[in-house]
Amino acid sequence: MKIALLPVILLCLLIAGCAAPAAKEQTGLGAGFRFSTYGPPRNPGPEYWLSVGQRMAAKFPDSHPEAIWIIGNFQGKGKTYLSFQAKSDDPNILSGYVDMNTAPLDLFDQNGVKVWLQVEPGDADMLTLIDLVLNQYKHHPSVTGFGVDVEWYKSDGSALGTPVTDEEAEAWVKAIRAHNPEYRLFLKHWEKDWMPPTVRDGIVFINDSQQFTSFEHMDEEFAEWGAHFAPAGVGYQYGYPADRAWWKELQDPPAEIGSAILSKSPNTVSLFWVDFTVLDVFPPEE
Repeated sequence: MKIALLPVILLCLLIAGCAAPAAKEQTGLGAGFRFSTYGPPRNPGPEYWLSVGQRMAAKFPDSHPEAIWIIGNFQGKGKTYLSFQAKSDDPNILSGYVDMNTAPLDLFDQNGVKVWLQVEPGDADMLTLIDLVLNQYKHHPSVTGFGVDVEWYKSDGSALGTPVTDEEAEAWVKAIRAHNPEYRLFLKHWEKDWMPPTVRDGIVFINDSQQFTSFEHMDEEFAEWGAHFAPAGVGYQYGYPADRAWWKELQDPPAEIGSAILSKSPNTVSLFWVDFTVLDVFPPEE
């Protein structure tokens, strides 16, 4: 005799000890883009960025769309500018009156995009920045963590920054996890020595190097980065104008570069095409 399953399942869910399965945490490779207000020549809008994430992820089997969304821009003289209204006593933290991020994050929430909220901190207090940004946006399920571009950490105005100590990295990870235990920190630079010497827990290490002489040159340098931080997760930004001379000759630059990275760095968790050339490589769809 066949039993009607739906009533049984509903009854089961009401009985103690029988619960619906929890939503599975999204893991695996993230592939997408870097966004800043100053990178692309124009901003086509949230739907465009969603399509870029989806098109990039489609190039890598079993990956999900992922983005670096720069929410704090270096303003010179040690200051950072947040693209939403924020109140802080830190004189190095400036902010706007209009929230520029809620609309795209709402769209990303609905479409399975994972987003890193990144700052270019200058001399701003990092724990204050973490709390300001995550208090504003942690209700978005698309948010997966917080990122720091170390090139602009305690910068003298040049894109070099100050190396991050183990103690600083541990404090930042702790502050981020206080908002959500699943959140991670990413630290971004092209020099390994600018990363914390030994701390790895909760951190993804992003390489944003450019000005390579060839595809092979990039492949070699990125492979060294991946091996240095293994087994910790690593990620890569690529597609810079400075490298266009060689990547423009590839049939599918995002896919071919990304596949080469994955073959040499199996601990890669994120691939990002940069917004400086994104409109050329991922033209807006009609």
